[in-house]
Amino acid sequence: MSISIIGAGAIGSAIARLLTQAGLEVSIANSRGPESLASLIADLGPKARAVTTAQAALADLVFLAVNWSKIPSALVGLGPWEGRVVVDTNNPIEAPLFTPFDLGGKPSTQVVAHRLPGARVVKAFNHLPSHLLATPNAEGGKRVLFISGEHADAKQQVIELIRQLGFHGVDLGDLQQGQLAQFPGGPLPALNLVKHG
Repeated sequence: MSISIIGAGAIGSAIARLLTQAGLEVSIANSRGPESLASLIADLGPKARAVTTAQAALADLVFLAVNWSKIPSALVGLGPWEGRVVVDTNNPIEAPLFTPFDLGGKPSTQVVAHRLPGARVVKAFNHLPSHLLATPNAEGGKRVLFISGEHADAKQQVIELIRQLGFHGVDLGDLQQGQLAQFPGGPLPALNLVKHG
């Protein structure tokens, strides 16, 4: 399974580091082009490579890790998605104002999925800050990551990857249920839960 990340900020970089530390290859893209990722790629080592967003969009599993306001421009010209898995790591809020975006009551990932016709979209990796994502093993157990989505097979792929990276995955259900882990609004964001045993 090929894996890519669109977005090389704090969350995208943390996920890239987790993947390479687990011995998995990852392609990384951002809005500024592959050359701008040279120092990150050098830091991550030989399992990582910089690509264009068009190349990243062709992976079997694509992490979307850009600021909420930049999602539309990040997805311009990408697709068709043809059943590929897209992991939405985003929340509808961003620095410096942290004013929530008005989604008309919809779960944020439903809004994202509307921009990804044909993709199997899974919400995950969004409820913890990057410094906690960096350490899946904590306090003698595995840090918990929540996932949600409409496609059982896609969620299973993401749960398996979460386990491979050293976390414990908890399936919340469909995207409506996934709002429990959406920031702002849900009760689960920033809960640093650890599964023992």
